Amino acid sequence: MKVVFMGTPDFSVPVLDALVSAGHEIVAAYCQPPRPAGRGKKERPSPVQARAEALGLMVRHPVSLKDAAAQADFAALGADVAVVVAYGLILPQAILDAPKFGCLNIHASLLPRWRGAAPIHRAIMAGDAETGVCIMQMEAGLDTGPVLMRQTTAIGAEETTQQLHDHLSQIGAKAIVDALAHLPDLTATPQPEDGVTYAAKIDKAEARIDWSKPAQEVDRLIRGLSPFPGAWCEMDGQRVKVLASRLADGAGAPGTLLDDALTVACGGGAVQLLRLQRAGKSAQEAEVFLRGFALQAGQSLL
Repeated sequence: MKVVFMGTPDFSVPVLDALVSAGHEIVAAYCQPPRPAGRGKKERPSPVQARAEALGLMVRHPVSLKDAAAQADFAALGADVAVVVAYGLILPQAILDAPKFGCLNIHASLLPRWRGAAPIHRAIMAGDAETGVCIMQMEAGLDTGPVLMRQTTAIGAEETTQQLHDHLSQIGAKAIVDALAHLPDLTATPQPEDGVTYAAKIDKAEARIDWSKPAQEVDRLIRGLSPFPGAWCEMDGQRVKVLASRLADGAGAPGTLLDDALTVACGGGAVQLLRLQRAGKSAQEAEVFLRGFALQAGQSLL
């Protein structure tokens, strides 16, 4: 098929690679424009732009698709289908209607649960036992289109957003290749009205750990916000991100270290901190972190 690929971050790259490997003709790759990044604030291309250019593909990164000229350029590509995954721009109706088979979105949840911007984070933070990927026929609403295909996967007890992100990206890459291979024969199933939830964009204000909450909630917050923005607390007056954790045995005043292995009492139960990061430093496993950061049982974390 002649495919327009539309995506921007790391999550989208395996999908692009899979489409190319499957023999589809990528007539253009659309992504967000380069953004200033790093200490020098030099413009840095998105992961999709970098990969598409390495593959020798035509790259477009319009600021908007609302003007007639951008829509005409899109239509002139004569695509059979557009594959959209974490692109970052709203697609006007003229764009949705241009390809022969419309625009297919790879969404990282089991729709209608977790429509919106942060489905992977929210699934972990809510304690969902499973999640997955849906191949959806796009329409004007926010992730409201009928579903052509879905793949389910369990969420591991210690799985972080980064780990689940990478796993779902691979699932999505395989699923879209399968969907395109059988596209004319697939049935689009409307989403049920029951069970709709919205995955609001992550706010950094959510990231401070509240040790008074039950251990299950604290653990899910830590794993759900790893690696970005990173749940955090204060240790000896320093702000420290906690990037991995597990539920642990123990009880005590919330925020109290119960041992010398970073087991922390919560409002009910306890969690063990497994991976941490101080400001300006690299992330470290707990054992390495403790070598340079003396903490003792009985201390309180804020």
